[in-house]
Amino acid sequence: MTVRQLDELTWAELRAVAPASIALLPIGSQEQHGARLPLGADTLLVRSVVARALTEELPEVVLLPALPYGLSPHHRFAAAVTLTASTLQAVLAEVLDSLVDCGFRRLMIVNGHGGNDEPMRLAVKSAALRHDVAVAAANYWSLGSPGRSPGHAGRFETSLLLAAEPALVRPVTAGASASPSPPPLFEHPPYPGLVAERHGEWARAGGVTDDASGAAADHDLLAGLGARLAAAIRAFDEATAASHGAQHHREGNS
Repeated sequence: MTVRQLDELTWAELRAVAPASIALLPIGSQEQHGARLPLGADTLLVRSVVARALTEELPEVVLLPALPYGLSPHHRFAAAVTLTASTLQAVLAEVLDSLVDCGFRRLMIVNGHGGNDEPMRLAVKSAALRHDVAVAAANYWSLGSPGRSPGHAGRFETSLLLAAEPALVRPVTAGASASPSPPPLFEHPPYPGLVAERHGEWARAGGVTDDASGAAADHDLLAGLGARLAAAIRAFDEATAASHGAQHHREGNS
C-alpha cells in the first residue's frame, strides 16, 4: 500500500500513479459548533478519521487536500462561511472532472458535514454518468452503521475532537452544552422517516443538538471510525479494480 499526497506530486508522477489509484477527497465545512468547538470542527474531524484509515493496509491511494467549505446556510445565524447547494455541487463536479482528466478512474469522497450530503450524492451520480469511472461517497459517521446523524456540536463531535485535537475544545461554561428543550424538530421528527424543518430552529437550539458537558476523549471511537473507512476503501477497491483497469495496471508494473 502506498498513500501519496496530491499536492506533493509532480504532474508526471501523478499521471503515472493515477490509473491504479483511488483519489480520496475529504470535505468539511466552516460553521458554528456551539460555545466549545471551533468553526472548522467538521473539516478537522474528517481529516482525522481519514488519517486513521490511512494507517491501515489499503490499496493505492492519492489523498487530496480537504475541501474546507460546505453547505452551511442554516448556521449563519451565528457564523458560517458557506457555499450554496448548487455551488458545492458544481465545485465537486469540477474537482471530479479534473481528476478524471488527470487519469483517475476511481474516486471517493469522504464527508464530514451533514449539510453536504445531498449535493455530494448528486455530484457522484452525475460524475458516473459523464465519465467511464467508478465513484463512491460516504459520511464518515455512517459507514458500517447507516442511520441518522449523530448530532451537531454535542457529545459525539466533542468526544471525537477531544481525541483528535484536544487543544481546540473550549472548557465547559454554564449552560453552554445543555440540550435544547424541546429538542429541535430536524433532529427529532414527529414520525419515523419524516424529514421536518422549522424556521429559526437552529438559533432556538443554540447551535447544538445534545448535551456534551460529560464528553471525554474517545480514542476508541476515532479508531473505529478510521477502521470502518479503511474497510470501505478496501471494499470499493475490490469491487472496481478489474472493471476500471487498476488490476491490469498493477500487474503490468509488477
